[in-house]
Amino acid sequence: MGSSQSALNFGAGPAKLPREVLTEVQKEIISYQNSGMSLMEMSHRSKEYSQINQSAQNNVRDLLNVPDNYKIMFIQGGGLGAFAAVAMNFMNRTGTADYAVTGTWSAKAAQEAEKYGTVNLVFPKAKKPGKIPDQSTWTLNPEASYFYYCDNETVDGVEFPYIPETHGVPIVADMSSNIMTRKFDVSKFGCIFGGAQKNIGPAGVVVVIVREDLLGNAMKICPTVFNFTQVHKENSVLNTPATFSVYVMEKVLKWIKESGGVENMEKQSQRKSDCLYGAITDSNTFYSCPIDENCRSRINIPFRVGGPQGNEELEELFLEEAEKRFMYQLKGHRSVGGIRASLYNAISYEDVALLVKFMKEFQAQHQK
Repeated sequence: MGSSQSALNFGAGPAKLPREVLTEVQKEIISYQNSGMSLMEMSHRSKEYSQINQSAQNNVRDLLNVPDNYKIMFIQGGGLGAFAAVAMNFMNRTGTADYAVTGTWSAKAAQEAEKYGTVNLVFPKAKKPGKIPDQSTWTLNPEASYFYYCDNETVDGVEFPYIPETHGVPIVADMSSNIMTRKFDVSKFGCIFGGAQKNIGPAGVVVVIVREDLLGNAMKICPTVFNFTQVHKENSVLNTPATFSVYVMEKVLKWIKESGGVENMEKQSQRKSDCLYGAITDSNTFYSCPIDENCRSRINIPFRVGGPQGNEELEELFLEEAEKRFMYQLKGHRSVGGIRASLYNAISYEDVALLVKFMKEFQAQHQK
């Protein structure tokens, strides 16, 4: 690898963290606030960690304008854990749930939920991801305990351009890869969750936002660590939390605030994705994006090199040449291939401009 100072990390997660945050963590790693101890060594019930835990929750509330009747908590277990937790906390209401499957992660979530009740797919699973069927074609169950969707599919590059209409059925959204990248109305949701390791911190912690009237109805089989009611009651220190992950996340949330908040993150996100999509569009099919234009992600952008079907040899060469320029983790997910650039909050517009410059140079060299 090249020097860490010059590396451009386009990884899908764990992803790039703001250098300012990493520098601050580096300074405190051995002695947190001159205590003589690392935060990693401190009790999760210490006053130091209690302050971090509360500050992180407060920053989530402020940044997303979370209403007072929503509870904010942190759990472990990643997205996969949250898939099960959602079903075990909410499916008890009617024993059924609606799922919109638009890619890899919503498919995994639906598969997990099937262990705990009846799952209704509101539209048939597509043979090839890259589309969101028009809402008029969906088959919604008015008796569903909740409606579930993945707001941004990290693997497949599909992002919802709207909040679905469910006629009163609580909406649960996986926002792991686009939380804190755009403003949205939290009050339209029953539950929102997101793994921190993409836009708001390192791996190890999941942020969960739950409307309080949905608490208190978990299944008996729900493990205590996944019981949102219990986690909230204990203020996210029900058991030993991922203290270091929460500590770094709290710093990233402060960084977002100091960088203009979610409003500025959204503005920058649009600018970055427009830059990259523009290069793909202007390449005369040398680069191509397989996702329908009306649901292309601003955050995870998959594309092929050497024509619409992609040329695997050329794509391997593209990745090799990119690494020579210190551009890393551009390889597409193993299930879909090709190239994928993830443009999370810590990725700057200048980072994307350098990638685009390389793409144009590569095309000039290799287009027949």
